Amino acid sequence: MNGTADGASAAQAWLAKLLAAEGAQLELLPDCGPATTAALAALAAEALARERSLLLVCPDDAGLPELSNALDLNLRPLCLVLPGASHVSAITLRATLSLLKSRLSRAAADAEGPAWARQRQRLADHDELWRRCLAWSQRGVDGEPWPAGLATLFPVRILPQALALRLAEPSDWVILTMPAGPPADLCRPWPGAQRTLVLGAAAAGSLAGVDPAARQRAELEVLTQELSELELELATAHAEIADFTRRYHALIGTRMATLDDLRAEAAARRAEADAADTEACAAAAAAHERADRTRRESSRFEQIVRETPRSFAPSTDLKKLFRRLAQKIHPDRADNEPDRMWRTQLMAEANRAYQAGDETGLLEVLALWEEGTASRTKRETDGDMLTAQLARLKRRIAEIEAELNRLFGSRLYELFTATNIARRAKRDLLQEMADRLDADIAAVRGQLGGRQA
Repeated sequence: MNGTADGASAAQAWLAKLLAAEGAQLELLPDCGPATTAALAALAAEALARERSLLLVCPDDAGLPELSNALDLNLRPLCLVLPGASHVSAITLRATLSLLKSRLSRAAADAEGPAWARQRQRLADHDELWRRCLAWSQRGVDGEPWPAGLATLFPVRILPQALALRLAEPSDWVILTMPAGPPADLCRPWPGAQRTLVLGAAAAGSLAGVDPAARQRAELEVLTQELSELELELATAHAEIADFTRRYHALIGTRMATLDDLRAEAAARRAEADAADTEACAAAAAAHERADRTRRESSRFEQIVRETPRSFAPSTDLKKLFRRLAQKIHPDRADNEPDRMWRTQLMAEANRAYQAGDETGLLEVLALWEEGTASRTKRETDGDMLTAQLARLKRRIAEIEAELNRLFGSRLYELFTATNIARRAKRDLLQEMADRLDADIAAVRGQLGGRQA
C-alpha cells in the first residue's frame, strides 16, 4: 500500500479511537511510519467535518512544514500551524491571519462548505478577538505579544510541544506525536480533552526531532512554507480579479459603451433643438466626453479578452505545484545577489504560468530550477545569512498583506465579492446588471426613435 493509502487507513483507526463512546481518555498507539504525516492531515479534515477541535502536538518544529503541506489546500487557512520560537511564530501567525482574512474576503469556491460556514460563525461569535488579532497583525510591532485566546479562532492547531503547553487551549481531541516515546509528564490525558492519543515511533521516517544546531533552519522552513501559502493566495486573487474584470467588461463594459453613446446622441439632439440652452449644450459635451472615455476603455478590455480568452479555474494540483515552486525558488531565500536575480526571474515566470493556468509552464520552471541547483555547489547557510533571510521573509509577508488589503479595498473587488456571494444564492449578479442595462438601452433607443418619428 502507498503512503497515502496507509495514512488514510491509520487515520480511520485513530478516528475510531477518538469517537469511541467508551474507552480510556489516554491511549498509547504506534504511529504508521512514513505515512504518519498523511494520516494526521486526514485526521485534521475529519475533525473539521465532524465539528471537533483538534490539537496536534509535535516534538519540535521539524515536522511542521511537511504536515502543513499535507493538509487539504482548501482547509489549510482553518488550521493554526505555529513554530516554537517566538520571533518566528509571530511572523508565521501574521501570515496565517492574512491568509484566513484573504480567503474570507475573496468569498470564492475554495472558501465554501460546512467547515467554512462554521468558521464564519466562529469568527462572528468571537468578533472582538478576531478584530484584535487583525489589528495586532497590521501593526507588525516586533515583540508585541499576540492577543490572548487567539487559538480559539482555529478549530485545528498544530504546534510544537513547548508552545502547546504554553498556550494551554482546550481541544476536543489531542494527538501527541512522540517518536522517541512520551516523557513521563505527558503520559496523561490532555487537560480538557475528550480523548488523547500518544503516537510512538513504529518505523523509520516518522516525525522526528532535530538537534539544536538545525533549529533555526527548521524555523526558516516553517516560515517559507507559510509565505508560499500567501504567495499562492496573492497570485490567485490577482488571477481571479483579472478573470472577473474580463467578464465584467464583456457583459457590462460593452453595454455601458453602447448606453453612453446613445445618451450622448440624445443629449446632442436636445442641444441642437435649442442652441441657446447653455445647460443642454454643456450636458451634451459632457455626455460626448463620457461616451468617448467609455468606448476607449471598452476597446482596451476587448483587446485583453482577445489575448487571454481562457477563464481562470486552477485545479488543486496546479495550486500545489505553484506552492511547491514558491517554497523552492522564492527570491527571499537567495544566498547572494546573482542567486536572487535568478530566483526572481523564475518566480515571475511561475506567477505568469499559474495565472494563465499553464501547468506545462510551471513544470518547465521546476525543471529549470532543478537543472540550476544541480550545477551549483551546495553550501551550508551560516547564522547571519539565515537571519537575513528571515528578515526578508518577514518583509515579504508584510508586503503581501498590504497588497491584499489594497486589492480587497478596491470597488472592483467589492463587486467581485458580491457576485461570489450572489452565486452561492444561485444568482448571476453580472447578468442581472447586464439585463438592466439592456432595458436602459432599449428605453433610450425608444426615445430616440420616437423623436425621429
